Amino acid sequence: MTQPTPSYDASTIQVLKGLEAVRRRPGMYVGGTDIKALHHLIYEVVDNSIDEALAGACDRIDIVIHPDQSVTVQDNGRGIPVDIHPEAKKSALEVVMTTLHAGGKFGGGGYKVSGGLHGVGVSAVNALSEWCEVEVRRDGKIYRQRYERGYPVTPVEVIGKAAKGETGTRTTFKFDPTIFTGNLAYKFETLVQRFREMAFVTRGVTIHFRDERTDREMTFYFEGGIRSFVYYLNRSRQPLHKIVHAEKEIDNIYIEFALQYTDAFTESVYAFANTINTIDGGTHLTGMRTAITRTLNDYARKTGLLKDSDPNFTGDDTREGLTAIISIKHPDPQFESQTKVKLMNPEVQTYAAQVVSEALGTFLEENPSAAKAIIQKCLTSARARAAARKARDLVIRKSALESLTLPGKLADCSERDPHKAELYIVEGDSAGGSAKQGRDRHFQAILPLRGKILNTERARLDKILSNKEIKALISALGTGIGEDFNLDNLRYGRVIIMTDADVDGSHIRTLLLTFFFRYMQPLIEEGHLYIAQPPLYRIAHKKQVRYAYTEAERERILQEIGNGDKVHIQRYKGLGEMNPQQLWETTMDPQTRTLLQVTIDDAAEADRVFSMLMGSEVPPRRRFIQTHAREVRNLDI
Repeated sequence: MTQPTPSYDASTIQVLKGLEAVRRRPGMYVGGTDIKALHHLIYEVVDNSIDEALAGACDRIDIVIHPDQSVTVQDNGRGIPVDIHPEAKKSALEVVMTTLHAGGKFGGGGYKVSGGLHGVGVSAVNALSEWCEVEVRRDGKIYRQRYERGYPVTPVEVIGKAAKGETGTRTTFKFDPTIFTGNLAYKFETLVQRFREMAFVTRGVTIHFRDERTDREMTFYFEGGIRSFVYYLNRSRQPLHKIVHAEKEIDNIYIEFALQYTDAFTESVYAFANTINTIDGGTHLTGMRTAITRTLNDYARKTGLLKDSDPNFTGDDTREGLTAIISIKHPDPQFESQTKVKLMNPEVQTYAAQVVSEALGTFLEENPSAAKAIIQKCLTSARARAAARKARDLVIRKSALESLTLPGKLADCSERDPHKAELYIVEGDSAGGSAKQGRDRHFQAILPLRGKILNTERARLDKILSNKEIKALISALGTGIGEDFNLDNLRYGRVIIMTDADVDGSHIRTLLLTFFFRYMQPLIEEGHLYIAQPPLYRIAHKKQVRYAYTEAERERILQEIGNGDKVHIQRYKGLGEMNPQQLWETTMDPQTRTLLQVTIDDAAEADRVFSMLMGSEVPPRRRFIQTHAREVRNLDI
């Protein structure tokens, strides 16, 4: 019997007042209630200060995380207006802090360009904060107002005198733990990477960041802007020429780009709109890529470097080894969503292509030796790509029938629903044997790898696809690779790297991570890649056995046992030392295991680190090792 349909009349229509909508649906405004959204709160406030810098009114921004997880963002901009708003009949500060779609970025003349498209930024942060206090310095006075969960609890009041000529805004807020639940905490490294990017694309602004929880701080200032950004990303690569850079304003839209080809085999391209990293690209990125391919083809044809019988370079051919940044500043940016991951303005594509074509064309004409090196790189890439295409056709399953060609060493599971199945990539045959015996055959598949896989940072795709271990991995996952990658074909919802807790195990794990980052990045971005955490120690006392996964855990267990009784401690060097039952109990049983999910907080920084650790340039790696040598723990000698 069907249930009666609930009544639908005027009384069922809800009207959410003030900032209630933000608290009810935080995902619409800051992207959710997870750790990413938590960091987004800080970005929204800092974006306001960056907007002041873009308006030429601010050259310093200070961000502080306090021990109680509250955050202060202070700038020396003009300060939010505090006079009475003509329509709202209350202080403009209160209007900005408590009203969605209120601000100086909607044609009022306050800003030429800004990152705050929707005008919900700082008011959404206020709504999602347990408390928030704003201090404004302007007109020789210091004004303050306090809010709790988005509602003002004090009037806008004068609390002191500002120093002569001192202006700016200081916002302190503490996220609401009833909305951001689950023991979340800000990550210093994640924020450092974001502020570094902001400083690169906002030339001449000092960004100082201090974390009082750990007493760490960083200051960023880049006079060279995005040209410095390209140099920074390429420090671990061998450049083929000097950096190509241009900036131009067309119809009030400011476009700046910088690019450089290196000896790398992958592309490192990042796009920014009004200082915001548009991670899904958009029209500015499309315009730049199109212009690069067209300009290089035109030059190669004109100079005879591309013969009549040669096909044109494809976009993939011209992007191998390319490091490029494009940054646009637009008075009316259109983004795909509030979290601003993709730029949609159609006119930007034309303007970006125009600026890049002119500057790159001129550079090629004026620097024939550099031009020849770039074209030669594209020619080699085109030949390798043709070879890779043939190899890929042999590796990637093109139909359901080819699902029969799974690698022979794969011990598959019976579960056919990818969301329930998981694949363990295991180092070595002995550990693979234990894993195969200890696993739950219903949903756990095992793929043992023999030895160390190819370092994919130093190899082209055709060579990568001829490597047996990588071929087995691609076949097992079913997704394809590179441009043919399709996440919908993933055969296992969890892909788990399980290696020994020693130097070799760490190296194998890094080689696998390099491969996944370079050729299957969506696998990481969508949360499918994990690292298993096998125990370091087996501690036997009387008839009880316990496992320690860290040094600290080992010490704690030993303290609990005490010194009086005989304790047997076994240090596991490899997974093969565990019998199948022990491996199941400690590392594979979903009830007791610990898995680390692999994430990419900042693609540009991850790109640079992989190039430095796995690339061909030795000096940057040596510097890294010398800098961090004292921090190493548990190094197996």
